[in-house]
Amino acid sequence: MLQNRKIIVTGAAAGIGKEAVRQCIEEGAAVIACDRNQKGLDDLKQRIDHRDKLFTYALDVSSYKAVSAFFHYLETEHPEVDGLVNNAGIYLAKNISDYQEDEINKVLDVNVKGGIYFSQLFGEKLLQAKQSGVIVNMSSVAGMEGSSDAIYGASKAAILGLTKSCAMNFSPYIRVNAVAPTMVNTSMMEVIPSWRKKEYLHSELVDTPVTAKDVVETVVFLLSDKSKHYTGATFDINNGGYLR
Repeated sequence: MLQNRKIIVTGAAAGIGKEAVRQCIEEGAAVIACDRNQKGLDDLKQRIDHRDKLFTYALDVSSYKAVSAFFHYLETEHPEVDGLVNNAGIYLAKNISDYQEDEINKVLDVNVKGGIYFSQLFGEKLLQAKQSGVIVNMSSVAGMEGSSDAIYGASKAAILGLTKSCAMNFSPYIRVNAVAPTMVNTSMMEVIPSWRKKEYLHSELVDTPVTAKDVVETVVFLLSDKSKHYTGATFDINNGGYLR
């Protein structure tokens, strides 16, 4: 589905990002995997099949300077890049009353500003060249329905707004869509309170847990030409836990 494509994946060293790298390569794409965890990227490189299609780049998505340097790197090393998966994110699992100022800034810097920086520079690159491309943003059910962690919920709601606005600003060259999964069994979710996990699962109509593989199958669809008529849309992956 992604033959001859070149795709950036942020937050690529673990969880959904790692699975996105695997499936994109499996579907024929070359991938530039970005993460601040160099060790995680090195491990990914060792474990992935078709290593010749994987390129890694360590950076902090919340640093505009670092993201700008990355896009300068793309100009010389990967000028043909045409896909972006904004997946990098953090979750602290805290009540809003317990957040400190630096923690608020940290979540918003990674979850919101990181997506903005990458979208801005990716859009600028492709629009100047009048090149077609695709962005897939990783939101969450927390951005649709609220979260026990209000800062995280706010950050994921912001991604939905970013998706719609970028779909408008980048048309007709770049399609922009979002994925909003329910809880997925990744390391990020280990900090969710057990009562909240039970609450989520109790409301779901399908009793098969959503996995990272399931989420990325939708991401791959959105990156591919099979979704050529979708832009500005949000794809719920929540087992019918929330009906809209």
